[in-house]
Amino acid sequence: MKPVAFKLNLRNQQRVDVSSEVTIERKDGSCLTCKIANLSRTGIMISCTQELAKELIPGQKTPSPGSWIPVTARFSVPVVPTQPVSVIVEGSIVHMRRIARDEFQVGIQFAEFEGNGYDYVDRYVSQLLSSSDTLS
Repeated sequence: MKPVAFKLNLRNQQRVDVSSEVTIERKDGSCLTCKIANLSRTGIMISCTQELAKELIPGQKTPSPGSWIPVTARFSVPVVPTQPVSVIVEGSIVHMRRIARDEFQVGIQFAEFEGNGYDYVDRYVSQLLSSSDTLS
């Protein structure tokens, strides 16, 4: 039997699956809309087409430390069910992988939140983690 390759978790925080839109603003001011695949307190994994991946990551080569690509992410989280709040966070593209023929995942590590953004993400992730614990 062939051993299964072990893949290291690149984040030190638990991830929660989320399905909503995120706007990624590059340093040149251009904006792209993608889907959130998962979220943690320290980063976000987005799902996008090959075309969008090419726009986000020139050459479509996973960035290495020291050559991370700075971006700003804008997305909403429903901290209060009736009123979603906007989160704006500066970060860097630190990871990219191909999932399917025209589907890529791009990892963004958070660096600096605007306003109470970190508290909103923290609260939302905690809510999702606690609800998944009660379902188990």
